[in-house]
Amino acid sequence: MTPEDFGLREEPRRHELSHDHFGQSDAVDAPMFDTGTTIVAVTAEDGVVMAADQRMSLGGRFTANKNARKISRVHPRAAFAISGSVGPAQDVVRSLRAEASLYESRRDEPMSMAAVSQTAGHLVRGLPVAPILGGVDDEGGHVYELDGGGSVMADAYAAGGSGMQVAYGVLERRFEPGAALADATDAAVAAVDAACERDTASGNGVTVATITDAGVEIEAVDDASEATATEGRDAAGDSGEVA
Repeated sequence: MTPEDFGLREEPRRHELSHDHFGQSDAVDAPMFDTGTTIVAVTAEDGVVMAADQRMSLGGRFTANKNARKISRVHPRAAFAISGSVGPAQDVVRSLRAEASLYESRRDEPMSMAAVSQTAGHLVRGLPVAPILGGVDDEGGHVYELDGGGSVMADAYAAGGSGMQVAYGVLERRFEPGAALADATDAAVAAVDAACERDTASGNGVTVATITDAGVEIEAVDDASEATATEGRDAAGDSGEVA
C-alpha cells in the first residue's frame, strides 16, 4: 500500500536524483513464471559442458513436443540454455547472436565471456526466462546464471528449471573442479537424467553441448544414452534454433 491509498498525498519532489527510485515499485523485478524443464552447465578442465532435457510441456501436464532443442550456440565459443517462455527465449538467442557477430565484425575479435554475459543480462531483463550461459575464452571456461531481473551470477556449475533441485543434488555429489570433459559430460547428463525421473515436465532424452576452444558441438542423446545426432560442430556453424 502507498500513502495515496490512505488519502494522503506527498508534495512534489523538486530535486530528484536518478537513483532515488531504486528499489521502489517502478524497478524491474524478475517476472514470476513457471519453468517446465531441466538445464545444467558444468565447467571442466578444457571447456564447459551443458545439458538439457528435450520435453516441452504445457504446465507440466501435457507434452507438446518431445524433441525441443533447448541449447543454442550464440557465440563462436558459447551456448545458451533456456528455461522459461519459449518465444522470449528465442528472441534473446537471436539478439545475442547478432550482438556477438556485430562486436566481432567491428573489433576483429570475439567478445569475451564477461562481455557476452553482461549483454545477455541486459537482453533478458524483464523477460519470463531464467537461462544459463556457458562458454570459453582466454581465461578458461565460464558458467553464468541469468534471470529476468537482470542478474548475472558466475559459478563453476549451475542448474535451472523445474527439475533443478534434483539436478543440483547430483551435481553437488559428482562435480569435480578441473575434471576432464568426459567426466563433466557424465555428471551433466546424470543430473538431467535424474531430474527427468522425478520431474513430470522434464524428459524425452538429453541434449548435450560441449564447448571448447575449437567451438560448440551439440549432440542429442536419446533415453538409452546413445548419440543420435550431432550439429554445430564447427564454431562458424549454426547449432539450431530453440524449439
